Amino acid sequence: MTRSDLVIIGAGPAGMAAARTAADQGLSVTLLDEQARPGGQIYRDVDHVPESRAARLGAEYTEGRRLTRALAQDRITHLAGAVVWAIEEGGVVSYTRHGAAAQVTGAHVLLATGALERPMPVPGWTLPGVMTAGAGQILLKQSGVAARRAVLVGAGPLLYLVAVQMVRAGSPPLALIETQTTADTARALRHAGGALRGWPYLRKGMSLLAELRRAGVPRHKGARDIVIEGAARAEAVRFKLAGKARRVACETVYLHHGVVPNTQAARSLGVPHRWDAAQHCFAPVVDRWGATERTTVHVAGDGAGIGGARAAEIGGRLAALDIAMRLGALSKGQRDALAQPLFRQLDAERAIRPFLDAAYPPNAAALLPEDDTIICRCEEVRAGDIRRYAALGCLGPNQAKAFGRAGMGPCQGRYCGLAVTALLAEATGQTPDETGYLRIRPPLKPVTLGELAAMHDEAKDPRLDNLDH
Repeated sequence: MTRSDLVIIGAGPAGMAAARTAADQGLSVTLLDEQARPGGQIYRDVDHVPESRAARLGAEYTEGRRLTRALAQDRITHLAGAVVWAIEEGGVVSYTRHGAAAQVTGAHVLLATGALERPMPVPGWTLPGVMTAGAGQILLKQSGVAARRAVLVGAGPLLYLVAVQMVRAGSPPLALIETQTTADTARALRHAGGALRGWPYLRKGMSLLAELRRAGVPRHKGARDIVIEGAARAEAVRFKLAGKARRVACETVYLHHGVVPNTQAARSLGVPHRWDAAQHCFAPVVDRWGATERTTVHVAGDGAGIGGARAAEIGGRLAALDIAMRLGALSKGQRDALAQPLFRQLDAERAIRPFLDAAYPPNAAALLPEDDTIICRCEEVRAGDIRRYAALGCLGPNQAKAFGRAGMGPCQGRYCGLAVTALLAEATGQTPDETGYLRIRPPLKPVTLGELAAMHDEAKDPRLDNLDH
C-alpha cells in the first residue's frame, strides 16, 4: 500500500485546483480519477481536443487547460483511469486500475466527486435514442459527434449551451422544449440583486439565447405532460403547451433538468447530509472550508452543493488550504490570509445561484412521475411500485430495496435514489430528510474478483513506486 498526505478523488475543477494548492504548500498528493485524462466532465478532454472543436465549445471550456497544466508538479501523482470502489477508516482508498485493484492511504481525504445529471423519468425516457444533455455534450467534446434531428427537453442553462454548441457544430437541434414557466421567472426576480452581481453569467445566457434566435431554433416554454414516443427507439416528443397538444418528430432526445451532488462516496463514509429545498437534492453537511464532521474528510466542488465550475475550483483551493493547516503545513493565520480573497471570489460566483434555482426548477412531473414510468432503470422498478411499497408500510429507500430491489443494480442507486425518496415522501407525508436516502456501502463501483485477485501485483507497477514519500 502506498501513502500520501492527501488523497483526492476526482480530477475535475475542484480536485485539480485542490491538488495544486496542497502541493504548493508542501503536501504529497495522490489524485485518483476514473477518466483517462484530467478535466472532469466540464473540461473533458480539454488538452486533446482539436482547436476547431474547442472554438465551438467556447472559451470557458478551454479555460480548463490552466488547471490541467497545473498538475505538472512533483508532489502530485495523478492516477488516471482509477475507479475508486471503497474508502475506509484511516484514509484507506481502494481502487481499480489497469485491471488490478490497489490501495493508497491518505492522512487526509478530499472528495471532489462532482455532480450527476438529475435523471428525468418521463414516459419513454428509457427508449434508445434518449440520453441526458450532459451525455450529448460529452459526445461532442470527446469525439465531435453532434446528434442530428435532436430535441432538447427540460430546464436549465445547460440546455442553451448544448444547443448553441450543436448549432456551431453544424447540427442545430430541431427545438427546445422547456418546462420552466413565466411564474418561475417572476419568482426568480426576488433574487434579482444576486443575479446582477453575477452579471457575467446573465450576459452569457443572453448571448446564448441570441445565438439560438439567429439560428432559428424554436423554443417552447412551459411544456407539460411530456411523453417520448417510439416503438423501438425515440421517434417524437409529445407535450402540451397552454393546454394545446404539440408533437415534434425527432431521432434523438436530450433530457436535462439540472444536476445534483454526487454524494455516494461521502455517504459511504457516514458523512451527514441535509435536504436542500432550493436545489431539490441532498448535500453533505460541510463548513465553509468543505470540512465534514469526519475530521480527516473534506468535500469540495459540486459534490458539496451545486455552484458551477468556477465555484468548484475555488472550493477546492479553500479545502486544500484548510487541510494543509490541519496537517501542519500552514498556520491558521497563513491559511486565513490566503483564503480571504478566495472567499470573496466564491461569494461572487455563488451570487446568481438563487436566481437560477428559482428560474429553472426541475420538471415537477419528472420529480413525481406517473405510476407506469420506470424510475430504477437497472431493476426496472416503476413509480407505481414504490407507491405500492409505501402502502404496504415501506417508509424509507433502504426498505424499498427489500420490497423490490430499487437501487440494487449496477449504479447502486445513483440515478434513482432521489426519485425513490421523493415518491416515498409523497406517499407517507414525511419530509425528504425524514424519509432519508439509500445506505451506501462498498463497493461504490463494480469490482471483479479477478481485479481483487490481481491486487498483489500492484507493487510491480513502477508508476506507483513514486507514491512512497
